Amino acid sequence: AARKEWPMLDKQAVATFGVALVAMGEELGAEMTARTYLHMFQYCDPPVRRSVPLGLALLSVSSPMKKTVIDTISKMTHDADQEVAISAIVALGLVAGGTNNAKVAASLRSLASYYAKEPGVLFAVRLAQGLVHAGKGLVTLSPYHPDRTLCHPLSLAALTAISHICLDFKGLVLGKYHFLLYLLVAAMRPRFLVTLDEELKPLQVTVRVGMAVDVVGQAGQPKTITGFQTHTTPVLLSMGERAELATDEYVALSSHMEGILILKRNPEYEGGLSDKK
Repeated sequence: AARKEWPMLDKQAVATFGVALVAMGEELGAEMTARTYLHMFQYCDPPVRRSVPLGLALLSVSSPMKKTVIDTISKMTHDADQEVAISAIVALGLVAGGTNNAKVAASLRSLASYYAKEPGVLFAVRLAQGLVHAGKGLVTLSPYHPDRTLCHPLSLAALTAISHICLDFKGLVLGKYHFLLYLLVAAMRPRFLVTLDEELKPLQVTVRVGMAVDVVGQAGQPKTITGFQTHTTPVLLSMGERAELATDEYVALSSHMEGILILKRNPEYEGGLSDKK
């Protein structure tokens, strides 16, 4: 019997991304969806299997702290179906995008030697390596603010488009349309926090950086970060982290502490550390 040829852009494959897009906004849903994806990978048709690694990557873009996601995608990189392997390799790059993650970098180096005689797959490995070290570790591809409260529609659109392009990696990226990879630029944002004064001159202030705590609906003034360290700006914010000013000397002109932040001097400041312990 002739081997059945599956279409590259199958409606089920696109629906697989939809599962990730619905669940990516909050932590618990993302963890449950990762388990659903594993079932899909075991029991579904080839088009769905090809999109599962990319769907897993959408759940934790630029957030390689989730060991289960990285380990699962790493297993898929040696799949018998080369399309699945390519999707998994690009997915590894997205998960560790702009983080310089040592574990993923080592994994990609071993894949480069494993696929040394397969130029198409090797190109995907080089692409993933470039994503891991994007901006020398100063940019993020994540469509969410570091504390995962607000979505960037532009970043999300770019990542969704890239996921669709990777479904037909051989036909598009390895064909005439390699420039479509430039869509990733729309998803890249700096992950540092730089503070400026009202005249837009660099200003060094002390900030506390720690893991973000969800305080929605809590009474009083609950702590918004936990396990913090005190740094002087500019600082780098990893996924899941939040920054707050350590003193009341300056007031932020934005409610979100990330990117380039303008501060103005607090007229009521009297000296000493703030009471925001």
